[in-house]
Amino acid sequence: MKKNIVIGSRKSPLARAQARFVAAGLRKIFPECAVVIRGIVTSGDRLKKWPRAAGKGLFVKEIEEALLQGKIDIAVHSMKDVPVEIPAHLEIAAVMKRLCPLDVLVCRQKGTLATLGKGSCIGTSSPRRKAQLLAYRPDIKVAEIRGNLDTRLRKLKEGRYDAIVVAAAGMLRMGRQRHIREHIPQTIMLPAPGQGALGIEVRRDALCIKKMVKRLNHRRSFREITAEREFLRAMGGGCRTPIGAIGKIDKERLILEGFVAVEKKGRVIKARVWGQKHLPEHIGRKLAKKITLLLKKSEQCQKL
Repeated sequence: MKKNIVIGSRKSPLARAQARFVAAGLRKIFPECAVVIRGIVTSGDRLKKWPRAAGKGLFVKEIEEALLQGKIDIAVHSMKDVPVEIPAHLEIAAVMKRLCPLDVLVCRQKGTLATLGKGSCIGTSSPRRKAQLLAYRPDIKVAEIRGNLDTRLRKLKEGRYDAIVVAAAGMLRMGRQRHIREHIPQTIMLPAPGQGALGIEVRRDALCIKKMVKRLNHRRSFREITAEREFLRAMGGGCRTPIGAIGKIDKERLILEGFVAVEKKGRVIKARVWGQKHLPEHIGRKLAKKITLLLKKSEQCQKL
């Protein structure tokens, strides 16, 4: 067993809280192990505006480089930020038990997404959220919002927006749940693949560390997220097209629901599949095939 472990994470308050959660889990199982956290600034943290073509890697690249160079022993990520393709010498060894994967509405006034006034301005930086918001409420405005969670809450309080949409898990981990007005149902808004879960990345050849980290793995969450990420991979990674997915294990079945936005048309294509819970990759590919077929049919109908 390794006596000293260095955890790498982003420097944001939420990322630090997530890293502390993982550190606490390791200390509980391995009380004789010294665990320290090293904050790392990523490209996504430095940029004021994220180029869409850059994809998800903006928030993990520098952390993975530190892991490959041996400067840290494990990396803690929000799984929704992790690209489907990771460096060959690294792997996601564990996924912590997932918190609520849904998105939530935070408003200056009491209300829900359904009761917001016509023309209300909602802040989000996510094309996925924007596509689903406008599909449900085409009469509202969606505006760009940047910054960490507390910065976004401050901008809302200052009156720059009527409401914002953020991940429920982030609000819970930061103790900001009192601000939540509504957990947006997945019938209206499907989350990003991996949303609500923390992943622990290690070097493939670090066998001792890997064995320790696997003690933290929550098998159900790992399988659900594996299905979601395989769907994302099969759809091309989601770098340019808004994509959402949520997996749920029910007894021996894994049910996977996903959507893809048809941006220029202002519509979303949704589908659901299921299969045996121990075959998450197969289920993810199955959903991708189904949605791809629905997209082709939709395009054919538009041409008629």
